[in-house]
Amino acid sequence: MKYRHAVPLAIYMVIYLTWFAWLEGRNRKDYTVIHVGMDDYIPFCEAFVVPYLLWFAYVSLVVVFLFFKNKQEYYRCCTFLFTGMTVFLIISTLWPNGHHLRLDEMPRDNVFTQAISVLWKVDTPTNLWPSIHVYNSMGAHFAVMRCSALREKKGIRIASGILALSIILSTVFIKQHSVFDVATALGLGTVMYILVYRRDLVLAAWAQRRMKKRVSM
Repeated sequence: MKYRHAVPLAIYMVIYLTWFAWLEGRNRKDYTVIHVGMDDYIPFCEAFVVPYLLWFAYVSLVVVFLFFKNKQEYYRCCTFLFTGMTVFLIISTLWPNGHHLRLDEMPRDNVFTQAISVLWKVDTPTNLWPSIHVYNSMGAHFAVMRCSALREKKGIRIASGILALSIILSTVFIKQHSVFDVATALGLGTVMYILVYRRDLVLAAWAQRRMKKRVSM
């Protein structure tokens, strides 16, 4: 089958969405509150709801593009995304978490605050750590930067970086996540980048250590 590499993606998305829906229903009341001091100094900026919502199209378009253009990079991107999303699900299952950062009422009435109000109604302030918005934005941008078909597309690569950074910032500016969620997602994304995209360096370092041990014996 020409597009059989779609099967793992389809299966995983069913598992992920089912698991996440169960968590959203289960973790509404009993959860550990996530909060760090820096959260109190970050202003509410409703315009950042735009990049926050663009995340859904951004990650999806990158995966679909790789699906048709570069099967190897598609598998690498899926490995990156699926690993982090599974870590998130496991953490949310074993350690239900949430925050109390949302405003009691909007400071202004405009199209952006209205969009955030709708978002807050459908998305509970639970199951936040690490931020999948942050982690998957990193994964999508890494995939864009690694894709050979986009190597000469400087404008696309720059736009991807700007959008990914805007999405990461949006998570705290519209009070969807704590700085803690963002920082841990950045850390997890960095580790996974090394394991998925720089595995050759990891294996080379491991082999070098083994060689040194043998020589010293």
